[in-house]
Amino acid sequence: MSLRFARWTGYACALLILAGCSSTVRVDPPTPEGAAAAACRTLGERLPQRLDGVARVETTPASPYVAVWGEAGIALRCGVPRPATMAATDQVPEIDGVAWFSDPARPLLFTSVGREAYVEVTISRQHTPENVLVELAAPIKAALP
Repeated sequence: MSLRFARWTGYACALLILAGCSSTVRVDPPTPEGAAAAACRTLGERLPQRLDGVARVETTPASPYVAVWGEAGIALRCGVPRPATMAATDQVPEIDGVAWFSDPARPLLFTSVGREAYVEVTISRQHTPENVLVELAAPIKAALP
């Protein structure tokens, strides 16, 4: 094998590896309006670049109402509708000052309630929900009265 071929193969492999690392994650953005939209844009500016040890990644389509960390390990959507299965009598636990509704039928989905906008967070099994929700509490409290 020639040196030129070996170098070209090495460069091609490096580009493929980098391309795989830089992929974007597809998440359908919500469409909040009015005060909820403004609050969600503020939240987007306050969200951390790293969450539960993973970096924030690009999403498609790009939206100020969506954030993803770790290749869809954690996905946040701000300005979603009120959870359809949430009843007025449901007990909603608070974590660090933020109330989170958890639908028993969808155990990886948490929705913050009682604020200017609903914030939905999907957390994969590779992460500990309590850690993620604690880290999100400060930006949510600051951006969403």
